[in-house]
Amino acid sequence: MHVHDGKRCEVDFVVELPSFPEQTFNIVDFGAVPGGLVKNTEAFTRAIAACTQAGGGKVVVPSGLWLTGPITLQNNVNLHLEQGAVVQFSPHFEDYPLIETNWEGKQGIRCQAPLNGLDLENIAITGQGIFDGSGQAWRMVKKEKLTKNQWRKLVASGGVVDKAAKIWWPSRQAMNGAKLVAALDQSGTAKLEDYAQAREYLRPVLLSLVRCKKVLLDGPTFRNSPSWNLHPLLCEDVTIRNINAYNHWWAQNGDSLDLESCRRVIVSDSFFNGGDAGICLISGKDREGRERGVPTEDV
Repeated sequence: MHVHDGKRCEVDFVVELPSFPEQTFNIVDFGAVPGGLVKNTEAFTRAIAACTQAGGGKVVVPSGLWLTGPITLQNNVNLHLEQGAVVQFSPHFEDYPLIETNWEGKQGIRCQAPLNGLDLENIAITGQGIFDGSGQAWRMVKKEKLTKNQWRKLVASGGVVDKAAKIWWPSRQAMNGAKLVAALDQSGTAKLEDYAQAREYLRPVLLSLVRCKKVLLDGPTFRNSPSWNLHPLLCEDVTIRNINAYNHWWAQNGDSLDLESCRRVIVSDSFFNGGDAGICLISGKDREGRERGVPTEDV
């Protein structure tokens, strides 16, 4: 039996929640500047590092607009957005390093996710603020998903349209990236740096958590993701509650939540509105998924 906010749901498994010491680390004390003009990547990094080195606690993001590059979580950190806080991830592709990761069920090269964590334990993202992934800078848009007026305005805004006049791309590099990446993948000899020419095509998910344990998402809005919105992979003891995961209906690959090869998960009291799938329970894709052999279970 699981009890959440006084509500009971019948489950035959227990999901462990993270817990944190009563100490706070305000990003302003580490040099963060609101307003959306100063990039605060280093301030977030310093605040999170100080928190984990002190044994854990709450990294506080006050009300305001906070421009930043990728935020990498660490053990025993609760990243907490106060009411009125908007974390605006940079729309500049060079802020997101190329890494080897998992995208849509397969290993490959992608840009680092704006919010990310790898091999962590006891972590949380909480509060009443907003994470905005600047997805409009990354995503292609299919003409069939828009009204005539929306399509006209989008084309007039810049970017490029394919020869069939059916897909709008933010840039020519993004449009050409699909063929380049396919060729590099097929070669079997490509190095990480070879993919740099296709950086604008290699869209990340907004939140990537890989092999993490005791995870809590409670309260924030996650919106405008470059591809999938929330992607826990090979995670255990995940609690997702009171969140909003939002993308426009035309957001390509704009899934709300993809639980991949995860165990012991509870999702409750949340709102999902995606440009693609809402909630997906998956376990990899094709041969790679079968070889991994790790189902999503106890959800």
